[in-house]
Amino acid sequence: MVNILIVEDEPTIVELIKDNLSKWQLTATGVTDFNHVFQQFLAEKPQLILLDINLPVYDGFYWVQKIREVSKVPIIFISSRNTNMDKVMAMNMGGDDYVTKPFSLEVLIAKINALLRRTYNYTAGNNDNLSHNGLILNLQNGSAQVDQQTIDLSKNEYKLLQYLLRQHGQIVSREKLLRALWDDERFVDDNTLTVNINRLRKKIEQAGLTNYIETKIGQGYMIP
Repeated sequence: MVNILIVEDEPTIVELIKDNLSKWQLTATGVTDFNHVFQQFLAEKPQLILLDINLPVYDGFYWVQKIREVSKVPIIFISSRNTNMDKVMAMNMGGDDYVTKPFSLEVLIAKINALLRRTYNYTAGNNDNLSHNGLILNLQNGSAQVDQQTIDLSKNEYKLLQYLLRQHGQIVSREKLLRALWDDERFVDDNTLTVNINRLRKKIEQAGLTNYIETKIGQGYMIP
C-alpha cells in the first residue's frame, strides 16, 4: 500500500487531499507536530511527500534538506508562494515537482500518480475494474456492468459510483461526495448531488439491482 505524508498546516487542505487520494487507493497521513516532521518521516517511511513551504517552526526548505540527507523519496511542493525564485529554490533543494495554491485536485492527483509511476513503476488502483455485489465498474471506459448488461454512465455518475464503491460498507457524507465531484463544493447547489444520485440509482435498478445505494438519513449514502 502506498502511503503519502502530507506536511501542511491547514487541516482543511489535508483532509481534502486525503479524501481524494483514498479514491485511488492511496493512503495519506498529515503531520500534526511540526517540531518533529523528520522523526515522523523516519517512522512512517512514506513513498511520497507533499510539502508546504510556509510551516510552523521550520519552513519546507529546511525539511527538504533534512530529508534529502537520508532519502531520495519523491517530494512535491504545494505552496501559495508562486514566484519563480521559490520554484527554482524548491527544485534545486531536492523537490521533484511544484504545485501552486490554489490548485486543482485532479492536477495534483495526476502529478502524484505520474511521479509514483516514474519512481516505483506503480499503477494506480492496480486493477482495471471495481466489483461488488454483482456490479462491475470498468475504470478504463467509465461504464458499469450487471449480468452482461452494460450501464452507460455520465462523468459525474461514474465519479459517484467509483467513490462509493471504494468506500463500500461505509457511510459517505454528502459533503465528501460533493468534494469528490467538484473541487469547491461551496459553489454547487446541494440539489445537484441528489439529482446525480437518483439518476445513478435508476440506471442500476433498470439493470436489475435494487437498493444498491442506500440513503442514511442525516448522514449520507452507502453501498452496503
